[in-house]
Amino acid sequence: MSDVIKLRLFCLPYSGASAMSYSRWRRSMPEWLQVRPLELPGRGMRMDEPLQSDIRRLACQLADEISAELDRPYALFGHSLGGLLAFELAHALRERGLPAPLALFASATAGPARRDVSEYTVAKTDEQLIARLRELKGTGEELLANTELMQLMLPILRADFLLCGSFSYGQRSPLPIPIHVFGGKQDSVRTEQLLDWQTDTCNRFSLDMFEGHHFFLVQQEVELLRSVRRYAEEHLTRWRNQQARQPCG
Repeated sequence: MSDVIKLRLFCLPYSGASAMSYSRWRRSMPEWLQVRPLELPGRGMRMDEPLQSDIRRLACQLADEISAELDRPYALFGHSLGGLLAFELAHALRERGLPAPLALFASATAGPARRDVSEYTVAKTDEQLIARLRELKGTGEELLANTELMQLMLPILRADFLLCGSFSYGQRSPLPIPIHVFGGKQDSVRTEQLLDWQTDTCNRFSLDMFEGHHFFLVQQEVELLRSVRRYAEEHLTRWRNQQARQPCG
């Protein structure tokens, strides 16, 4: 496929993370599947920009920023908070009449329709944030004990939790795109919460479960990327076939 059409995979980070969390993926994916991590304001290369705490506003901003890059097939991937933000981004793109993604990949995040965000509506203290990081089993104790690192990370994490708390489902029509959901077998996000994503597609739905806790995305990276690649290849092949059937002129 390297000599034909390539597919962009826009990747949205989990709470507290930057676009760098997907840097390894760029080296692991084939040439036809181009990983395009999205940097959120207030971190990484956008450190000088203010942190956002309104998820719909942020999704609209991202939709405007990537609109010029939708000149080829693309898909959206998000882990945890990133999955919810990818959902909002898909709706923001649809509202603008922009080309739809070939698929939405939602990892380690409950379906939006019955999602309870009440835990995240009030800003958490440093102690509460650190306790939550321990619970998610994605940050080593040596990092949690690094005061300088925590001073950088905790404000971002606090804003990201508020970002999640700002989510409101409201009135939504199902997306006309496939939704592929990934979950960790030992994660606190339960299977029935992952299955709730079925409500938000009038197209194909799938659920793949992996060994691990909330950060199976790291623990099971090879297996997860194999699944993403397989689904992406199916959708890109289908897209190419549809293009080939369209009449010329």
